[in-house]
Amino acid sequence: MSPSQSNQLRRAYGFDEVAIVPGDITLNPDQTNIELVIGNNTLAIPILAAAMDAVTDPDIAIAMSKMGGLAVLNLEGIQARYDNPGEILAEVSQSPDSKITALLQKIYSQPIKENLIGERINKIKSAGAVCAVSLTPANTKRFASLIAEAQADILVVQSTVTTARHISKSYRGLVFSELCQSVPIPVVVGNCVSHNACLELMQTGVSGILVGVGPGAACTTREVLGVGVPQITATIDCAAARDSYLKESGRYVPIITDGGFRKGGEVCKAIVAGADAVMLGSPFAQAMEAPGRGYHWGMSHPHPALPRGTRIKVGTTGTLEQILFGPTSVTDGSQNLVGSLRTAMGVCGAATIKEMQQVEMIIAPTIITEGKSWQLTGPSA
Repeated sequence: MSPSQSNQLRRAYGFDEVAIVPGDITLNPDQTNIELVIGNNTLAIPILAAAMDAVTDPDIAIAMSKMGGLAVLNLEGIQARYDNPGEILAEVSQSPDSKITALLQKIYSQPIKENLIGERINKIKSAGAVCAVSLTPANTKRFASLIAEAQADILVVQSTVTTARHISKSYRGLVFSELCQSVPIPVVVGNCVSHNACLELMQTGVSGILVGVGPGAACTTREVLGVGVPQITATIDCAAARDSYLKESGRYVPIITDGGFRKGGEVCKAIVAGADAVMLGSPFAQAMEAPGRGYHWGMSHPHPALPRGTRIKVGTTGTLEQILFGPTSVTDGSQNLVGSLRTAMGVCGAATIKEMQQVEMIIAPTIITEGKSWQLTGPSA
């Protein structure tokens, strides 16, 4: 007797297992168009900074916007709980590893202050920057109207796993179709990794989808819960849902691959897999201007009952501008991410993100190691 469909396994692929095939023609990288449209907002580059306290504060949000990207401010984090976030961030960066989880649980147990939500949004908006803010579904109904009144540009509703249908005996969950109708700004939701969940979320009227469960450098969801799908497969599946939804509705909803990035090559692979943009955490936590001061921690690390994250030391490698545009001071692909994307598009003959999504990709588990023995081991003594 053959196993049931639910017990059959299919192969899934991550960044290190695939490679992009060069095109039959090439073009100059500076002739590529890499714009991203979310609702009525057009961004010059398809790169977002994650809504994590070690990555995004109002200053980073302003800087990212001026460079053409977008940084999402976590309104359930330190910025919205403390009048003096710099002091709290310093305390986190100075804590020994043995005490960091308990410290974060204590820090994040403080209540969110409504006045700080308005102040943080106003700081970003007054600088002329595009303002994107993030909440979990549990707090969205409470703060959505306040965010709209403060004139934020994009609302991101984010949790470890997000679906359009939530079952609970104790409360009525967030209904995305109602949320999209009640706030006058684009709503981006995440995270999901499957075709059906992505399609159902798009059908609620949202303006963007975040793709990825557990791939982040500071996230331990995959270890703690055993849940997740490697990012290439997750992106391919959600891109198929986006294309199906476009055919049935005539509305294009961009998908944003969120998490698991270390280098420019992975950004390029995500786009070829079907992403319209990428969201990065740890690469931006390495910026000199990053609020984490060389450290990075997961959004679920402070959970009071089941922490699903860890604080990692990422160090400081360069400025935010170097990480995005160079000039690079390293050879590992972790800087000049925009240059990497434009160059890859050039060698593939793709003038736009849509054309890059049509480029061939192959399964290539040795793509990182083939011929690289000297890089992997170094010269023998």
